[in-house]
Amino acid sequence: MSDPFGSFSPQLAGGVDSISDHRLAGSHASQGYQRQRQMTLGDLLLENRIVFMQGEIHYANANEIVMKLLYLQSENRRKDIHFYINSPGGSVTATLAIYDTMQMVSCPVATYCVGEACSGAAVLLVGGAKGKRFCLPNSRVMMHQPMGGVSGQVSDIEIQASEMFRYRDKLNQIISEHSGKSVEQIAKDTDRDFFLSAEEAKAYGLVDDLLKKEEIPADDED
Repeated sequence: MSDPFGSFSPQLAGGVDSISDHRLAGSHASQGYQRQRQMTLGDLLLENRIVFMQGEIHYANANEIVMKLLYLQSENRRKDIHFYINSPGGSVTATLAIYDTMQMVSCPVATYCVGEACSGAAVLLVGGAKGKRFCLPNSRVMMHQPMGGVSGQVSDIEIQASEMFRYRDKLNQIISEHSGKSVEQIAKDTDRDFFLSAEEAKAYGLVDDLLKKEEIPADDED
């Protein structure tokens, strides 16, 4: 007598496998969705090698940016990092911490001015990889000498003033190296607040080009 389930068993086994595969795929999709929901916007940008700096530059956000740059280098030592800047500037030492890390990592760091890059933020903008520094059309750049207040004994004031002069010369040297302008020209221009439009920043050598919308081919479904 033939097995009445002989012709049915393979289909049943196949059906179980199919159900199992379907559940597994559904589980993976669910996990991916949950992971995406748990990620912050900053995490999603970081996955695309985008670092965004907004607001005043201080130790907290400078340390975070340094960590992101180092992490992205560990992920890929050659692929570009895209550094978007919208900042009025801030702490000189925090600015230099970011700048030094940008120069140290092996990845080219492309810089983008969104809104404004003023004071120390202008140093970070010009410090991007040559040929990969951009301004959005309506953004602005502002450079000036370091500012700060000092108090205390005369000797303490002299020490602090000397340190401010040292940082002024250091920042002027950095801008000169990346822009092609002489240190003397930089010192003269930054003696007071020196504002530049996006076009003027390009002409000055602070950026390489203005970033404009790319035309997407009509047959490009992505």
